Amino acid sequence: MRRNLLFVFLLMAITAISAIGQTDADREAIKRTALNYAEGWYEGNADKMESALSPDLAKRIVRTNPQGQSVLGQMTAMALVQGTRGGSGKQSAKADQQKDVTILDAMSNSATVKLEMHEWVDYMHVGKMNGKWVIINVLWEMKPKKDEKKN
Repeated sequence: MRRNLLFVFLLMAITAISAIGQTDADREAIKRTALNYAEGWYEGNADKMESALSPDLAKRIVRTNPQGQSVLGQMTAMALVQGTRGGSGKQSAKADQQKDVTILDAMSNSATVKLEMHEWVDYMHVGKMNGKWVIINVLWEMKPKKDEKKN
């Protein structure tokens, strides 16, 4: 019985310590990082996009090739910044520029964020590097077209 109580106490202490590491300022900075990514894309603002990214970013998507096999598409920070600079995101009408940020989990130096954009959803791992929150990993997927959605 004492062993169980000790285990429960230690588990609660660890949980409390990790929660203490997360501040309102951190949560706001995490959200701002995701918004800089989204707004940078829609504005064609490469500097804003780059400010949100770790230089070691890995952005990936699982796709199905014509043979029906899953393949992993990959993009680097540099490719994403160059794509932003090219202005592809500026083609989205202002009314369609969705950028809904949900922080799914956060600790003192890491967070998992869902960013819903107009045509896709990004699941991000965000890390606090040298005091600044940056996107380290993104797994994303295109949203189904309206005619592809199942009822």
